[in-house]
Amino acid sequence: MIAAITFYILAAILLFSAAMVVSARNPVHSVLFLILAFFNAAGLFLLAGAEFLAMILVIVYVGAVAVLFLFVVMMLDIDFAGLRSGFQRYLPVGLAVGVVLLVELGIVLGGWRLAPQASALRYAPTAPAMQNTAQLGNLLYTDYIFLFQTAGLVLLVAMIGAIVLTLRGRQGSRRQNILVQTARTPRETLELIDAPLGAGIGSLGIRRPIVAEPDEASPDEAAAVPLHHEGH
Repeated sequence: MIAAITFYILAAILLFSAAMVVSARNPVHSVLFLILAFFNAAGLFLLAGAEFLAMILVIVYVGAVAVLFLFVVMMLDIDFAGLRSGFQRYLPVGLAVGVVLLVELGIVLGGWRLAPQASALRYAPTAPAMQNTAQLGNLLYTDYIFLFQTAGLVLLVAMIGAIVLTLRGRQGSRRQNILVQTARTPRETLELIDAPLGAGIGSLGIRRPIVAEPDEASPDEAAAVPLHHEGH
């Protein structure tokens, strides 16, 4: 009885928070409702006996993904008034697309027929003395190891593609040359000055780097030349 009441409470809060994620006007509030939805989904996993999935949902999605979303939304300077300016103009088109999708889903679900043996196939055979986490790991890394590794490779390719597509080179940026830096000698980088007592900038001048011409030396080599003396 207590488990049933807890299930209905968590499910109701989960549905409410999921609806608020897409209907809240403030994106920060949407992310906070998303975190609330994750916590309630983790509670439902605990009721189902999947404690490993519940902890993964809290640690990975709440502790990393949702917090990352929150920081990105708070750091970006987004003009929300400009984003909502075209809402009334595109509302009929959005409603039409939503109605079409709803009709298609109704047609698909209306013709759906569940096979008699489908309910028995959804459960994987497990040892009764093995814990839920050990059973899940044994299932992933023995029976479905190739599918698990393939999914990891697909995510890796997607990550590399996103980095390549968003990488932009900046013109005129100075890059570090490790060979030039390690080949420098103390005579090229240091200069001993006999500064008398009480001498300051007025008598010694400001120490400035010697910048070579573009045709004489590269930017990395120009940065490695010694300082010269500038006096009055």
